[in-house]
Amino acid sequence: MRLSFLPLLLLSVTTFRTFSQSRLTARLDSLFHAYPADAPGFVLSIEKKGNILYRNAVGLSNVAQPGAPTAPALDTTTNFRMASVTKQFTAMGIFLLEKEGRLHFDDPLSRWLPELPPNVGQKVLIRHLLTHTSGILDYESLIPDSQTRQVLDEDVLHLLSTHDSTHFTPGSKFRYSNSGFCLLALIIERAGHLSFATFIRQRIFIPVHMNHSFVYKPEAYSVYEGYAATHRALGFARDSSGHIFPSDQSLTSATKGDGGVYTSISDYSKWMKALQENKLIRLAPTLRRLRSPITGMPENSKTDHGSDYYAGGWFMTGTSPLILFHSGSTCGFSNFVIQLPGDEWSIFYFSNIADNSKPFRDIVRILQEEGAGDFSPVFRLHDLTN
Repeated sequence: MRLSFLPLLLLSVTTFRTFSQSRLTARLDSLFHAYPADAPGFVLSIEKKGNILYRNAVGLSNVAQPGAPTAPALDTTTNFRMASVTKQFTAMGIFLLEKEGRLHFDDPLSRWLPELPPNVGQKVLIRHLLTHTSGILDYESLIPDSQTRQVLDEDVLHLLSTHDSTHFTPGSKFRYSNSGFCLLALIIERAGHLSFATFIRQRIFIPVHMNHSFVYKPEAYSVYEGYAATHRALGFARDSSGHIFPSDQSLTSATKGDGGVYTSISDYSKWMKALQENKLIRLAPTLRRLRSPITGMPENSKTDHGSDYYAGGWFMTGTSPLILFHSGSTCGFSNFVIQLPGDEWSIFYFSNIADNSKPFRDIVRILQEEGAGDFSPVFRLHDLTN
């Protein structure tokens, strides 16, 4: 049974005009050829109704030091750090536990995280975390200047336990929050009686046959020693002159719930198919129960998000056609994922270069020019994650 989001927002799906796949392929091939094969790069998959329309990769998984062996080229099996795309998997963990009756969306956080002070623990609900409407403080701003060890999800809880306040009344506004998804990972551990990494593997990766995906654990995957065994890309960034430098880890790279999943284009395609076919849960009615409008933007905001929504690791456009979207950005990676439930389009772009959105913006422009559809509304949603 295919996933139908039409009842979600009562939108009609626009049928895009016919496009030439051969011409689209030629233009995308030309774009890939414009990027160097001996530097970090990106991979892309465009799919429709489970059929691959286009897949390609350019670049290396690592830039070898002088005298070292050449690193493997990026391909559709290379694992990338998903950064905030991880939030889809964290949310699914909560959805599975809710389906089994082990927790409820309206549970106050104090039920699972009694360490939190009253104004947070008793007033913020699980649903607020799933919709970025909790108002919980950003843990990144609470990290001491003297911190040198990577922050873990447990550290996020400790940092928040010393602040008995939120930015606003929970549920009243939208404010993107990595803190909330770190707390959701801890709730999964306490309600599911497994470590977050084990729960995600046993309850999501194995059933969906994402056989090469994993949740990053510093103690199990050192930055360089574990990289070959997990066939993962290492992260890089550009300096102000455009030169590439290693940038795989930061103080916040070890938190799991907000950004710790590593997966490949090949495995992520299996995830998308599982969502479309309701293999784990019926996603559409779950998002319908949770979805919250993106309101309360600053007065100086240049974009109107009045018709957009968020729930469970997905931004949703409120205009036709309905687009589900998320991006993931970290010190060494840039990712964009799109799906159009009505037409069953899926687009996945993973890069092991920080802030590397230009190729994806060009891809979106080419798709629009070739009549495959206008996916540009996702960029106004991407801006909310920064």
